[in-house]
Amino acid sequence: MTYLSNAEVERVVLPNTRDLGGFEVRRALPSAMRRMVGPFIFLDSFGPVTLEPGQGIDSRPHPHIGLATLTYLVDGELIHRDSESYVQPIGAGEVNVMVAGRGIVHSERTSDTERARTSKLFGFQSWVALPSEHEETEPGFQHIAADDIPAVEGEGIRFKLLAGSLHGRRSPAKQFSELFYGELVLGKGARYRIDGEHIERALFLSSGTISIGGQEGRFSDSRLIVFKPGAEIVITAVSPSRVIVLGGEPLPEKRHIQWNFVSTSEDRIHEAARHWRERRFPGVPGDSEFTPLPGDFNI
Repeated sequence: MTYLSNAEVERVVLPNTRDLGGFEVRRALPSAMRRMVGPFIFLDSFGPVTLEPGQGIDSRPHPHIGLATLTYLVDGELIHRDSESYVQPIGAGEVNVMVAGRGIVHSERTSDTERARTSKLFGFQSWVALPSEHEETEPGFQHIAADDIPAVEGEGIRFKLLAGSLHGRRSPAKQFSELFYGELVLGKGARYRIDGEHIERALFLSSGTISIGGQEGRFSDSRLIVFKPGAEIVITAVSPSRVIVLGGEPLPEKRHIQWNFVSTSEDRIHEAARHWRERRFPGVPGDSEFTPLPGDFNI
């Protein structure tokens, strides 16, 4: 159920859902209703899912430009490999930051250890468009252990600041613009306020039911809720809820996005696509598979 007239809410977005053979992925950004929130141009949630022995995730090597990825796992494990020779397992409660800049190739897979047993996977991945002056920066990678993520607990609330700054705290995740990105877990009846220090703010309700502000009505799970600039945001959990909060300062230039490429220039995206098709991107050591351009890619 969604309350459709709320003084604090600008838009409610229903994510597109894809079933990848029993593995559900929900994409809240970009959508026809909302392209970006602050510098965030992409937001996926995946799982929770139980993977039986022999099953796993295989995101084959694919390229990116003009963005930084933020990967956060609630449960499970994935192995990250990239063309800069980084190999990094990411586990529950940890964050991987990958800066694509002028170009990087990476894969994400279930490890052999996890594939040999019954395992679980649940997490989120977002893309942050880089400011124009950093679009062609050197690619890089950063892993943040669970204990290094700023966290607050109390009164039915657990909040983790995965990237950026909020409420006077700052995450160690490397970023190139002002933003915030966090996980909020609320017990029934718990309340949480999102300060107005950032121009654009939104939340993705992964599970549960919440109300917002003094308005009657409720929001159910799998919704991206975009708030009006300057509105006072107080979230109340009607039932136990898990929320991703995100936002930041909007970038001054329009961003183009096609497949895995983000840029201020459509010509730059077309160039990257040609380079990928011609195998001119660097490879991922130890991972020789290739992901072709989508058939409908417009070069």
